Amino acid sequence: MVGYVVYGRGSFNQLDEILSPVRKPDAPMIFLVDHFFSSTSGNKLLSRIPLKGKDKVIFADVSHEPKTAYVDELARQLRAEFDTVSGIIGIGGGSTMDLAKAVSLMMTNPGSSADYQGWDLVKKPGLYKAGIPTLSGTGAEVSRTTVLTGPTKKLGMNSDHTPFDQIVLDPELTANAPVNQRFYTGMDCYIHCIESLQGTYLNEFSKSYGEKALQLCRKVFVEKKSWDEQSDDQLMMASYAGGMSIAYSQVGVAHAVSYGLSYLLGTRHGIGNCIVFDKLEEYYPEAVYEFRKMVEKNKIEIPQHLTGGLTDRQFDTMINVAMGMKPLWENALGKNWEKTITREKLRALYEKL
Repeated sequence: MVGYVVYGRGSFNQLDEILSPVRKPDAPMIFLVDHFFSSTSGNKLLSRIPLKGKDKVIFADVSHEPKTAYVDELARQLRAEFDTVSGIIGIGGGSTMDLAKAVSLMMTNPGSSADYQGWDLVKKPGLYKAGIPTLSGTGAEVSRTTVLTGPTKKLGMNSDHTPFDQIVLDPELTANAPVNQRFYTGMDCYIHCIESLQGTYLNEFSKSYGEKALQLCRKVFVEKKSWDEQSDDQLMMASYAGGMSIAYSQVGVAHAVSYGLSYLLGTRHGIGNCIVFDKLEEYYPEAVYEFRKMVEKNKIEIPQHLTGGLTDRQFDTMINVAMGMKPLWENALGKNWEKTITREKLRALYEKL
């Protein structure tokens, strides 16, 4: 679990105080910042980052979800430039935070980040790392995984060494998020909760957090007539609680299938989950109905017909990635899931997308 949590509007202003005790002499802090903030509109945030000495800001290219090659490249660059580094601070959406977690781990573990795609493969703690979300929903700020696309698969570095040491949850930072992106990422949280609460791994810890996160998602996307500051506050806490829920359980069918879609087509995680969930009446009928009502109410378009024209080989690639997500299928359908989910069934599902 994350060791320290600071929450509240304006809490980003405490960052200097938070980082001071963990700074090492002549060892910089590395701020990995979502490239969204490299434009003029991001200057206000950048001016608030407490840079000292050799500290470095790196704009993380998250046009696509993080790849193992990009993680390895960043870690190599930092090792070549600095003898030691005090820590890695991720500021941005889920991809930026995942990138920060992965780079932190690869500063202390040998080989390529692709070697650690799986469960409990990371053996050494990473550098000090802190996460500061500027978008709410992924739960990346509290999860024990960092989702990466590697040479052969899309799979996280899932380990006890992956979670951040510190997170700063400041709802003010999410105020300028694009409407569509806010919805897709918020739905990632909603889908987390549905998959956790209806999964076979469910326990009272994950249930308690999942129910609260789902309640907050419904307040924001179902009950409210318009977006306000309280919506940002509520969605940020929904993201936190949703991430805590799946930390002690797992996600399910939507995530397993969307990993294949993302690996082949580069579809972003949040929107990929929405595309898949929209077709999962067989597994989550009531939630899919509610999801469609939220899409309609919030005037969001879910992309259709992405897989039209794909070759058999491309379908097989997606199926291989999805079938490799065994804990997700087991949570969704039980230990005998392979009797239910066949390659033919997955092919039919992917053809609907």
